[in-house]
Amino acid sequence: MEDHKLPNSTLILVFGILSIVTCCCYGILGLIFGIVALVLANKATAIYLENPENYTDYGNVKTGKILAIIGIVLSVIYLIMTIGAISFFGFENIQDQELMREKMEELLG
Repeated sequence: MEDHKLPNSTLILVFGILSIVTCCCYGILGLIFGIVALVLANKATAIYLENPENYTDYGNVKTGKILAIIGIVLSVIYLIMTIGAISFFGFENIQDQELMREKMEELLG
């Protein structure tokens, strides 16, 4: 019987990589890519487990799933840090570099 590639296996890997690369974009893009990769990986895993002998590229799915989880964690951490900085310093202070420098000097003494 002919081996088939798992659906979206390459896309899962690419989205997993993109979730890590874009986690510094305020955490939003990395979170989106990571969640999409995780959902697609779960669907591909379910398909693979029905007939494992008929499919190849399960390694890409596993790797993409791991990268997506790492990307989600990094994105959530970065998003929490961004929200914390905005709530602590204020949005206006973050946008103005001189005000931010003054606030940091006050904070550090």
